[in-house]
Amino acid sequence: MPANRKSTAMEASPAGVINVAGRVEGFADLSDEQLVDAYLDARQPEHFEALMRRYERELYTFLRRFLGNAQHAEDVFQGTFLSVHLRIDQFEPGKRFRPWLYAIASNKAIDFMRRNKRHQMASLDCTVQHADSDEAMVSRLASHGPAPDELAMRSETSAKVRQAVGQLSEPTQQLIQLAFYQGLKYADIAEILDIPVGTVKSRVFTAMRKLNEIWMRMHQDS
Repeated sequence: MPANRKSTAMEASPAGVINVAGRVEGFADLSDEQLVDAYLDARQPEHFEALMRRYERELYTFLRRFLGNAQHAEDVFQGTFLSVHLRIDQFEPGKRFRPWLYAIASNKAIDFMRRNKRHQMASLDCTVQHADSDEAMVSRLASHGPAPDELAMRSETSAKVRQAVGQLSEPTQQLIQLAFYQGLKYADIAEILDIPVGTVKSRVFTAMRKLNEIWMRMHQDS
């Protein structure tokens, strides 16, 4: 989890309060888009911090899975919210914040992976904390392949799935992460990638076919 970030103490305001520990309160009833509007209107830092904290765990988990490394995930997380802060004026009214945030985060993750090939998702030193998601992915692969309960260890399943996913191209890994690990709807993915929903469905089908081929080849080789 990213380290706690310190904020300057501020006086309470009707919109919300921020205490000396930097914890933002009073914004639970506001939507993401309302928080963005409030920040653009008043430029009060507590609005932006509330938005960041709302997505802190979720986005960090996404990046941790994508990059396979906690420190790299933290770096990209920080870079993502820096970009959000710098580009917040470009957020289009009527759009939803979450897909826009994921678009920035996933593109930054892909850029990082391209600059650091050795940190691909195939890294086998990943923890098993996300093994449930990995086993769910296994269940989507060839029915005649090894089932999760036939593998010797849960961690082995996790490592093999990540090794298989790591052999896909970065954009395909991005699609797999968004569709299966994050569980986003096709409409959300279409908005993130700026492509039609039909194209998302087609690419997901193609990605799973490629992943299935890799999975089967790995077990034939072993």
